[in-house]
Amino acid sequence: MDEIDRRIINALQTGFPISERPYLETARALGLSEQELLDRLDRLLKDQTLSRFGPLYDAEAMGGALTLAAIRVPDERFEEVTNIVNAFPEVAHNYARNHVLNMWFVLATETPAQLQQALISIENQTGLTVYNMPKITEYFVGLKLEA
Repeated sequence: MDEIDRRIINALQTGFPISERPYLETARALGLSEQELLDRLDRLLKDQTLSRFGPLYDAEAMGGALTLAAIRVPDERFEEVTNIVNAFPEVAHNYARNHVLNMWFVLATETPAQLQQALISIENQTGLTVYNMPKITEYFVGLKLEA
């Protein structure tokens, strides 16, 4: 990663224009050509310097639903249950934790009813209790990590 990559990463954490040519607009602000910006973003994604590049949507504001859920998974079933949970398109990400509830995942759906159905389906397919932990209050943290 060079200084130009760092400038790109730092700039894109604070917003991306909504316009007819957002990459061109961003490239010009960074003193780059549109193609150079696109090539660098492609490389940063391919070499996994960036894990993703894209918008974050407020699912609830759009009528959807999301929640954090957890399961107590026996160690010998962890891989099996991971595969079951990850097969659900509603699961945004899934990770292991060193806790009695050792599997945590986020579900996002288009409607609250779909969220409840996904939770029930995961319970039915795994045979394990899914603990639903919906957000009560949202706080804006404004996290920005300088590259």
